[in-house]
Amino acid sequence: MAERIPRVPVREQDPKVRAHNFEEVCYGYNLEEATREASRCLHCKNPRCVTACPVAVKIPEFIAKVKEGDIAGAAAVIAEDSSLPAVCGRVCPQESQCEGSCVLGVKGEPVAIGKLERFVADFSAGETMSPSGVVSDDPTTGHKVAIIGSGPAGLACASDLAKWGHDVTIFEALHKAGGVLEYGIPEFRLPKDAVLKREIESVKRLGVKIETDVIIGRTVTIDSLMDNEGFEAVFVGTGAGLPKFMGIPGENLNGVFSANEFLTRNNLMKAFREDYLTPIHAGKKCCVVGGGNVAMDAARTALRLGADTTIVYRRTEVELPARKEEVHHAKEEGIDFQMLTNPVEIIGDENGWVKALKCIRMELGEPDESGRRSPVPIPGSEFEIPTETVIMALGTAPNPLIVNTTDGLQATRKGGLVADEEGRTTREGIFAGGDAVTGAATVILAMGAGRKAAKAIDDYLKNK
Repeated sequence: MAERIPRVPVREQDPKVRAHNFEEVCYGYNLEEATREASRCLHCKNPRCVTACPVAVKIPEFIAKVKEGDIAGAAAVIAEDSSLPAVCGRVCPQESQCEGSCVLGVKGEPVAIGKLERFVADFSAGETMSPSGVVSDDPTTGHKVAIIGSGPAGLACASDLAKWGHDVTIFEALHKAGGVLEYGIPEFRLPKDAVLKREIESVKRLGVKIETDVIIGRTVTIDSLMDNEGFEAVFVGTGAGLPKFMGIPGENLNGVFSANEFLTRNNLMKAFREDYLTPIHAGKKCCVVGGGNVAMDAARTALRLGADTTIVYRRTEVELPARKEEVHHAKEEGIDFQMLTNPVEIIGDENGWVKALKCIRMELGEPDESGRRSPVPIPGSEFEIPTETVIMALGTAPNPLIVNTTDGLQATRKGGLVADEEGRTTREGIFAGGDAVTGAATVILAMGAGRKAAKAIDDYLKNK
């Protein structure tokens, strides 16, 4: 029976080796392995995996193509709904989405949907077809749309609009396109030149133009784009790049970083490479505060830069919000986890550099608003962890620049743009989606929001 076939394991770099390099951890499937894993799919009549996918990829259909050995056909199926399959196959939290809803997972292991998606994208990369799908037969509707931000929400929105024949330009503040995919996710999880650059090029082949080094709200305003440059609609997909701190003493010491700065310097500015003149001080000992995927990324990056790294988290491992795979990889690589521990002060030396992180032990009390049990300090349990650097990975919020420079846009108390389910903001012709609306979330949820907004923009342009 198909359900009794064990899940095909994925080959990975040895933990002791990969802890000292930035090469990709997971090698992915080869054709034989992918075909064998695809044969496990039951092809349910009512596939729950599709419902659980934020962009509704036709999962059983593409897996059936893989099983037949028709990888180009599988790529074409995925391309109908996803413009970034190689990215999503690597960084999506499949365990809580498509794979988490797989029937096989009820009594065993679900189909490795993410690994199969990655295989299809990588295998078909050398083919002449575009992984991003088919361009509209009428590619000149005459409508111009501006996309603010080239992260997953912006790329997904731009791809659909271009397929439908609109003239789309993406404006990116940094010198490389990709948003959080470029600056936030480490090379060992998402290779930039080999994977991300390739997928962005496939978006550009649809006719999407990308202008970098353009800060909307400084270089040019949204009003200027609409009034002077002929853009009829604007999608804001600027993400959530404003870091949060704890507000404890010592956060202004040398050696304290936000995870945003630390990862951006290493990913976008290649601080990990000796031939780049953008080094970063990781120190011999590093503490990362937080328990999400960004915390895992920062800790594993610091480790590879030579630091003996500790993750400090105020709840237990059960409450860690990071993907289980990332936690597993971090532990394999030798990162220490200090659970039920909360920083209260960063201690500096006479020269203004970090020398220790003062913490207090915690215990779990009653559940908070999110349903997780609230951590409560244990009086008299303070202790110090010697360290040279502290990385704060406590989440991020949307940057207020767009709201502050655009009349008629409203934001929530947490800084996210006010928008409905289809991405319509409080100002006609301006749409928004992804982390710029919700705050920090996942790549695939941002893509789903981008696609919903693209449909709303298309309807808006047709009915003007």
